[in-house]
Amino acid sequence: MKEYLQETDIIDFSNKEVHELAIHLASGCDTDEQIAKNCFEYVRDKIRHSGDYKDNITTSTASEVLLYKTGWCYAKAFLLAALLRANGIPTGFTYQRLSCSEYKDNIYCLHGLNWVYLKAYGWYRVDARGNKEGVDAQFMPPVEKLAFELSENEFDLSDNLAEPLPVIVETLRKYSTYDEMICHFPDVEM
Repeated sequence: MKEYLQETDIIDFSNKEVHELAIHLASGCDTDEQIAKNCFEYVRDKIRHSGDYKDNITTSTASEVLLYKTGWCYAKAFLLAALLRANGIPTGFTYQRLSCSEYKDNIYCLHGLNWVYLKAYGWYRVDARGNKEGVDAQFMPPVEKLAFELSENEFDLSDNLAEPLPVIVETLRKYSTYDEMICHFPDVEM
């Protein structure tokens, strides 16, 4: 379980601002579930989804997401993992392969979300990408309420990874603008 609590250069929870926010979000909480819900709702509601707002910056670490208050789903998952790990809550990464037709026709890409270990329920998937019309992700363990229901040719990658997929990290570091990202979304081979 310790690999799901580790700090990395991407999940940089010892960053002063990330660490202070993690402590703030946990204050007054009695359970890991309460802390996790606070962290989830903060990332979902206070951090803009870069694609929804066409933000022309691509963040690639938890501290960058917090600094700029924006991130693609993958980067928002980095910040959520950092906040939870800073509070001793094991957190992993997982993905869905979805149609990305809202950005470009006839393309598929990976969508990033998290696994969170809650003492009362075990591993539980959450999606902090941010809500908008037609998207309503919630934190309601043990019920899973992710941002997207799977459609034809879409699927879950059910792995619970301690670190993000390398293709995700490489993409976020390589492409810095909105237009570059929508032309180079990460995907997996079929």
